[in-house]
Amino acid sequence: MMFSKSFDYALRGILYVSLMSGAKKRVRVEEISLKIAVPKHFLGKIMNKVVKKGILDSTKGPFGGFSLNEKTSATSLLTLLKTVDGFQPFSYCVLKMKKCNPSHPCPMHSRVAHLRDGIYEALVNTTIGDLANGNKPHLLRSITI
Repeated sequence: MMFSKSFDYALRGILYVSLMSGAKKRVRVEEISLKIAVPKHFLGKIMNKVVKKGILDSTKGPFGGFSLNEKTSATSLLTLLKTVDGFQPFSYCVLKMKKCNPSHPCPMHSRVAHLRDGIYEALVNTTIGDLANGNKPHLLRSITI
């Protein structure tokens, strides 16, 4: 399963804010987009969705930017995925067949069901904090490449 660019950008943006939170209170979208090499305006729209959901805080103005809040580290990756993509990708057929479900499976249904279930469980059971609390230099390299 491939995740959308929106999810990728949101996760990397939040992780960058998390890494910078010790050095400064707020991180501007321009800095995030430059460091993680993504389009500034697209990232801004995605990050605003994250702010509206309460996963990050945002302050406007010359000293504004994005910052962590009490909800950030406890947010599951599945919640983030639903926030930025607005749908549940695990309910769709891998072959995009409209009538695929357990009682009317597509030819790939049984072959990928355990993979889909494993990815779903990983997203449910992994929080932003789980990822942010790892090896900081390695994390910074992985999100900025």
